Amino acid sequence: MEPSANADLAADVDRVAAETGFAGVVRVDRAGTTELSAAYGLADRRHGIAMTPDTQVGIASGSKGMTALAVMSLVEDGTLSLGTTARSLLGTDLPLIADDVTIEHLLGHTSGIGDYLDEDDDIPITAYAMTVPVHELDTTEAFLRVLDGFPTAFPAGDRFFYCNGGFVVLALLAERASGVPFHDLVRDRVCRPAGLVDTDFLRSDALPGRAALGYVEMDGQWRTNVFHLPVLGTGDGGIYTTGADVHRFWTALFDGAIVSPDSVAQMVRPRSTAPEDPRRYGLGFWVHATRDDVVELEGYDAGVSFLSLHDPAAGLTATVVGTTAEAAWPLARLLQERLID
Repeated sequence: MEPSANADLAADVDRVAAETGFAGVVRVDRAGTTELSAAYGLADRRHGIAMTPDTQVGIASGSKGMTALAVMSLVEDGTLSLGTTARSLLGTDLPLIADDVTIEHLLGHTSGIGDYLDEDDDIPITAYAMTVPVHELDTTEAFLRVLDGFPTAFPAGDRFFYCNGGFVVLALLAERASGVPFHDLVRDRVCRPAGLVDTDFLRSDALPGRAALGYVEMDGQWRTNVFHLPVLGTGDGGIYTTGADVHRFWTALFDGAIVSPDSVAQMVRPRSTAPEDPRRYGLGFWVHATRDDVVELEGYDAGVSFLSLHDPAAGLTATVVGTTAEAAWPLARLLQERLID
């Protein structure tokens, strides 16, 4: 991108951010150069603390890619296989999960298991959707209480259906197979080899000073999302990161620093089409609607909106993360139109 184009993009990002009251971070990297790194609004609205490009921000389901990589690293070392059944590690837990559901089904959202947080149920983003006190959800095993009791929706492998619970089950299986707590698996097998210095699962009731709060508008007031989400996320979400670390992540992924290039190719190969979404899905990663060479991570939850696009051939990463459920999408559309489509 020429310098004038960089300036035009920055001006358009500034304009859309101002028009929408965006609070969050935007970053664009290409071919080893950071073309845009900008922060807008407040990371802490009560105390008037400004967002910065180095602020740690929650990415919700963007974490699923890191869960998938932690699992795939266990596949590479023989601790698991894509054909390992969930039942072989669950024992008598979660008895409604069918006996033939495998790691591969769960990674690709084709398991058919009932979801504890079904996004087709039209639950308002402001709802207190968790069925147990959120402060009790501080380990992966603690999620057994919210995962249980959901009948199978369709036979394993029959079709794609986005399933948050499936990635919590993956975290549980990885933890049980390896004997290592899931959060440590992600730190040791994803964050450390990728050089992610500012990426981690953080407790929402004990956020460090550099972390932004997520916000939900309720009764005409902005309130933090601390009562809406598990106090400590697991396989389906809960990681905080920075724009710089997201770029490091994509670079490390396609350099083979996390798992082998063959495994990466398996994970970003389009396998399924998503209903009412033009994109395709691999194993833990979205794939662009028309370009097999552009992969995506996305997150949406109470107080979080996140999209990161990566074109490895061009060394291009475009990331937007906002601190409300809708904040990121106007800017994400702008970046996609200008840089990808």
